[in-house]
Amino acid sequence: MRDKKPSKPYLLVKAIVRMVFGKIEVEGLENLPEEGAVIVGNHAQMNGPIACELYLGENRYTWCAGEMMTLKEVPSYAYQDFWSQKPQSVRWLFKIASYLIAPVSVFVFNNANTIPVYHDARVLATFRQTLKKLREGARIVIFPEHDAPYNNILCDFQERFVDLGKMYHSMTKKDLSFVPMYIAPSLKKMILGAPIVFRADQPIEAERGRICEELKIAITDMARSLPRHTVVPYRNIPKKEYPCNLPE
Repeated sequence: MRDKKPSKPYLLVKAIVRMVFGKIEVEGLENLPEEGAVIVGNHAQMNGPIACELYLGENRYTWCAGEMMTLKEVPSYAYQDFWSQKPQSVRWLFKIASYLIAPVSVFVFNNANTIPVYHDARVLATFRQTLKKLREGARIVIFPEHDAPYNNILCDFQERFVDLGKMYHSMTKKDLSFVPMYIAPSLKKMILGAPIVFRADQPIEAERGRICEELKIAITDMARSLPRHTVVPYRNIPKKEYPCNLPE
């Protein structure tokens, strides 16, 4: 996680990315609580993290796969997560690409406002760093989709991030808000919805399911409220297979 100013080369790269990526219109900023909160959105492949880094302010930290921040771990993670579903005949190209992007990935994600996320014993550090930032009033952005279908807008969510609500309440006696976010790259739009508040008096298993389901419903509703557009899915599938937010 970065607690120092980004390097000058990174600021140059960020400025170039901003020019190439283009302006994103952000709606619903009034839905962000004044205190620390968790923003939960659709990944939209790399569009989600890029849009948040560019347009959600500095007091914001995005959960990032820790493997993408460590040089020796990038190739295997990147290939499996991004390109393993490519046609067999061209997978060798993407295996090479996974090594080529490794130094770029380490440079970018270690300069950006990120918190490394792990799925082993190191996850304790992820939660400690996240709770520290929440207590300081920061917003935490999480993209919890994984490769399991939900609907034409989203893949299903991994649910353990909701445990932040229980931990935050134990430390502060305050209720943590989870804010749904939908990113539509084709419309150059990001929408923040009404917060969903963690209920500390309920069993954590029930809260994981409730909050994730309410978030998915809210994100889906925001997507379907917009004009017809192409949805950038979580899975790295051919563009001709990208779904639309509305049926024909």
